[in-house]
Amino acid sequence: MNVNDLKGKTIAFAASGGLDSCTITHWLTQQGVKVICFTADLGQPDETDFGSIEKRMRACGAVDFFAMPLQKEMAEAGIAGIQAQTCYEGRYWCTTPLGRQVTTKGMVEAVAKKGLKIISHGATGRGNDQLRFQLIANMLDPSLSVYAPWRDDAFLTRFGGRQQMIAYCEQHGLPIRATREKPYSTDANMLGLTHESGKLEELSTPAHFVAPEMGVWPEDAPDKPQEVAFRFEKGWPVAIDGKPVDVVQAMKTANELGAKHGIGIGLHLVENRFVGVKSRGVYEAPGMELLGTAYTFLLQLVLDRRTRELFDTLSAYLTKQLYQGYWNDVGSRMAKKAVKETADLVTGDITVSLYKGVVSYVSASNVPHSLFSADSSMESDGDFDHRDSEGFLGVLGVHARTLAKAGQIKA
Repeated sequence: MNVNDLKGKTIAFAASGGLDSCTITHWLTQQGVKVICFTADLGQPDETDFGSIEKRMRACGAVDFFAMPLQKEMAEAGIAGIQAQTCYEGRYWCTTPLGRQVTTKGMVEAVAKKGLKIISHGATGRGNDQLRFQLIANMLDPSLSVYAPWRDDAFLTRFGGRQQMIAYCEQHGLPIRATREKPYSTDANMLGLTHESGKLEELSTPAHFVAPEMGVWPEDAPDKPQEVAFRFEKGWPVAIDGKPVDVVQAMKTANELGAKHGIGIGLHLVENRFVGVKSRGVYEAPGMELLGTAYTFLLQLVLDRRTRELFDTLSAYLTKQLYQGYWNDVGSRMAKKAVKETADLVTGDITVSLYKGVVSYVSASNVPHSLFSADSSMESDGDFDHRDSEGFLGVLGVHARTLAKAGQIKA
């Protein structure tokens, strides 16, 4: 689909209020397209005045604007990610993939109420977000068409990149916040920030080049550790330091605590995009890293060896599915149901210590499904008789000796 197919039509555009959104909205309007902007309130920490987004988008030519209140959905998506431990190629908690899932689902529902059939987004043709927007939309409503300016020859001929867009906006007096001097771009939601492009595309640029927006670098965190107690019930955080919290409060409080101590700040990753190229990002996800680590400590107590092996497989599978935009297909639904079986066992109190970017275990209690017992003690506690291992090792030893006699072991 190209812009000529859209002349005289009304489309729904996923607008963040940033440089791409302003440029695309105005450019499409100039091409004779009526643009209605839909913006998700995901609790993005870099947007201190959410209401100003509407003013910017209308100034850029939008004929209408709709805000989608999705903070609760964003927080719930974050907990779902924690329960599945969706860390991509390291400690990237897939904050943007989760955000795209929530945004696109919310947008598909919203445009259906407005009777619109064409949605659009500002994701680059070299990245993953175009896949997420399109695949999620196609799965949730196959009747929708998706227009991507960054895959349209007319748009690409006019705009080669960030500098051309800034010049265009300056030429037309559009209210953008981006400047030529900003050395990288940032995408945000309640779960975290992703920094990429610009100077970060140069491998000679250190991760510390980024100025954290949610917290501080670990070396700048307080010199005194802080203990924090979490209460989980069936995989959901329900209290922090004894105070009941709902899911949004849990995520925001965890963000504040983690950010203060440099938790999950400046996570560096050169990752494999689904489109087949590598990209570099510096990530901030203090609440996800804090809650996710606390959750892991409880998970260690309740999963037996075979379940743990399956969980790790499911976690890797769901992480890839989420990253690539397949969070809603049959495979993901099957895997998420299996993960729920483990989440239902994660009930208990876990206390951790926060100190200069590190989350350390302090204590666990009231964990009804814990498998940890005195049977593993080096003392005489428990029901495990040391002598029972004699026969066990005898059986295992038969196979070990057979391997050696068959010449399959190399010293």
